[in-house]
Amino acid sequence: MKRLLHITVIIALSALALVACKPDKEEDDDTGGGGSHQTTPYSLAIPANFPPMTIPADNPMTVEGVKLGRFLFYEERLSGNNTQSCASCHAQAFAFSDNGNVFSTGIDGIQGNRTSMVLQNLGWETRFFWDGRAMTLEEQILQPVENPIEMHESWPNAVAKLQADPGYQQFFLDAFGNTSIDKFKAAKAIAQFLRTLISGNSRFDQFMRGEIVLSPEEQLGFQLTQQEGGDPSLGLGGQWGADCFHCHPHGGARFTDGLFRNNGLDATFVDAGLGGVTGQPQDQGLFKTPSLRNVAVSGPYMHDGRFQALEEVIEHYNSGGVPSPTISPFMKFTQGGLSLTPEKKAQLLAFLHSLTDQEFLGNPEFSDPGPP
Repeated sequence: MKRLLHITVIIALSALALVACKPDKEEDDDTGGGGSHQTTPYSLAIPANFPPMTIPADNPMTVEGVKLGRFLFYEERLSGNNTQSCASCHAQAFAFSDNGNVFSTGIDGIQGNRTSMVLQNLGWETRFFWDGRAMTLEEQILQPVENPIEMHESWPNAVAKLQADPGYQQFFLDAFGNTSIDKFKAAKAIAQFLRTLISGNSRFDQFMRGEIVLSPEEQLGFQLTQQEGGDPSLGLGGQWGADCFHCHPHGGARFTDGLFRNNGLDATFVDAGLGGVTGQPQDQGLFKTPSLRNVAVSGPYMHDGRFQALEEVIEHYNSGGVPSPTISPFMKFTQGGLSLTPEKKAQLLAFLHSLTDQEFLGNPEFSDPGPP
């Protein structure tokens, strides 16, 4: 009798241990591969001249996840009045920027105060938004839905609308192994789709891979971006160049260093940029350096869209910009400017146009898939 009781206690304790060790439901669902559920690994087509992309361990790329993310990116029911999607302010033909608008307008007719950023090669970025307030792509995605100036919807309401759609129930089942929908799964799926938005087949990329030869004007423009500005006769390393390479290195995928800089737009700051996030005096007026990729189609330019044309951007740097306490040390020509000749400005413009990736701008795999 005592032996039987002893065995019963062992069995009961073992059962309790199994229950205690079992992951909670949300964690199990979010892995995308718990139990017998199977997903299909997504193979990213990374250009030969790009580095590998680091994928978060808790959000592996799957065919099913990318498919769901694409539908959600174009889903207007994520907004409060069911009229606005992520794509409303990020149009593919403009490198997923806002169709030439200085500021994007939300569902209540309210404009923001910053230009919509392009969405390309995000898998290589480490901070997001002009002010860097999001550290991961998944974190960034959660914010526009609840932003009162943008999509102005609560995530519980948005999730309820998705949960009521049998099509989305199936998509979430396929991607995550469960028909239960939450904002974290939605953000993971959209992040997977956004990581597929790789732009790497511009004329310049083809040139770097040895597939084509750039025009003489384009090549001279590229050389200008790699040369120091300033008068060589001063003995300070000047090469009469455009001085772009410090912040827009051409190696790899991004054509940006991804850092935050004050590029001499203002003497005082209406928008504190990174300083508004950190509260640090040295961060006042610093904004994320944007990529030069597809820059010819993604204007207006700067965080506040103050320049409509690339010619204006070139002239800003040529003039030297405006001094301020936090100005980048690379803006070292605030007195006198770069003194680029009209010929050199034309060469620089030609090079910037060579960074347009028509294949990316028209890729049908990135377009609106229609209703689920």
